Amino acid sequence: MSMLKSVLALTLVAGPAFASGLEIEISGPGANGTVVIDLFEDIAPGHAKRLTTLAKDGAYDNVVFHRVIEGFMAQTGDVEFGLVKEDFDMRYAGRGGSSYPDLKAEFSDVPFDRGVIGMARSQDPDSANSQFFIMFDEGHFLNGNYTVVGKVTSGMDVVDAIKRGEGPNGLVFGEPDRMVKVTATE
Repeated sequence: MSMLKSVLALTLVAGPAFASGLEIEISGPGANGTVVIDLFEDIAPGHAKRLTTLAKDGAYDNVVFHRVIEGFMAQTGDVEFGLVKEDFDMRYAGRGGSSYPDLKAEFSDVPFDRGVIGMARSQDPDSANSQFFIMFDEGHFLNGNYTVVGKVTSGMDVVDAIKRGEGPNGLVFGEPDRMVKVTATE
């Protein structure tokens, strides 16, 4: 099975036609460091390509982790409302996507284990766009219902330090951690 190397220091890289991995630099009140992600181009080619494209566009730079649930996952990637800029309002983070169309689901038999990267979506299985999440622990109830797009290969200690949200939805209040720079790697 060929897996693309991606560095998720929120830097995405996809296969030969595109990047092969992501490197994500995270900074904030909780986490500070780099996360590297291998993208699974052979399992979810459309989703891997989307993450790579958005990373190369610089769209993920300064995007917050808006939903973080202890023992479950940390969600980010809302390039529409989660981008820290002059008129940023944390209350809207997590409601948007990108200017690209939503993606058709690419479900697989890869389990949602610790470090796995999944694509966030609405109730419609074909609604993933730019948001993704990193698993703190296994979440096998997600298996076959969400697209697995990659796995952290380095920096899980950084992921583990991401500022947790509050309540059942894990909404982050105050200053959130953010992806300062996401790079797609070959």
